[in-house]
Parts: sequence; C-alpha cells; structure tokens
Amino acid sequence: MESEKESETTVWNLDSAHSQADFAVRHMMISTVKGTFERVSGTIVGDPSDVENSRAEIRIDASSVSTRDKQRDGHLKSQDFFYVEKFPELKFVSKKITRKGKEEIEVTGELTIRDVTREVTLTGTLEGPLKDPYGFERFGVSAEGSIDRSQWGLKWNSVLETGGVMVGDRVKISVNLEAVKKKDSL
Repeated sequence: MESEKESETTVWNLDSAHSQADFAVRHMMISTVKGTFERVSGTIVGDPSDVENSRAEIRIDASSVSTRDKQRDGHLKSQDFFYVEKFPELKFVSKKITRKGKEEIEVTGELTIRDVTREVTLTGTLEGPLKDPYGFERFGVSAEGSIDRSQWGLKWNSVLETGGVMVGDRVKISVNLEAVKKKDSL
C-alpha cells in the first residue's frame, strides 16, 4: 500500500483516445440531440483506492464539438454558444470526490464554460485499476449529471410558433475517462 505522500503524487494522464465527454439536450421540445467533444485531456492525481484524497482536472477542446451536423456544430462554436475563438476550452476541476459504494463515486467540482465557473456534482463509477498488455496501470471513470446551460451564459434560443423553444435549458452530461499512470509517478 502506498504511503499518503506517494498517493498524493501519483499522476494519471487521461488517455485521449479512450476518453470522451458527451451531452444531450432537447430539440424543439420533441426530440433529443446528442453530441460529443472529441478531444478531452487532463490529469488525475491520487490513488483510485483512495478517491477521497484524489483530485482531477479535465480539459475539453470546445472546437472539437460534434453533433454529426456541420451547420449545427458551427452554430455551437459561435458566439451564441461556446464562442471557441475567445474561449477555446471547457474545464472541470474537482473539489471533492466521495466513494458511495464499492465502485460508485460522487464528484463535485467547478465547471468552467466560456468565462463562467459554477459548481456541479456528477455521479458515476470507478473501474480498475488494472495492468494493460503493455505493462501500464489504468483505471476508468464514468460519470453523469445535468446542468442548466443558461447558468453558464448559453442562452441563445428561438421561440417556436406552437409554443416552447428550439433548445432546452437542461443539458445531460456524461464523461467516460480512461487514465493511465504516468511512468515517473511514485
């Protein structure tokens, strides 16, 4: 078992090829549009067996947003939504990680979108750690929650002639992350 000092300095880098951040939002009050951010990076410092003393910082490239529709993706990158020219990334920094069961966790942290930072709580699971076929230690985290996009200044909308709005305010978010232990970590 690692000492407390070693646990605090163990660095895990996100494996970008096996990590993603997704979202889902109502469209015209009748369907749900799903999207993903294709470029996610970050670090987790600590020990998966001692999550309460761990911390995470996740960075999402705002320009990597994809909803499988180029016109909609362009609109999401514009000043109406993410304004990627001025705010190139979304960022999540954990403040508290709590184990809720053998694999279940709750992560509270600060989510920054554009120039607004607000606290959010995600619930999910932690899997691993294990050694991959190349000798690297890895573990996975899956977490989800929801936010009110207007609280982050994402207020663009259009009122529909039949009532309701074009884009819902409630956005479901989910992250699936795979972290690999940095070779020179203790």
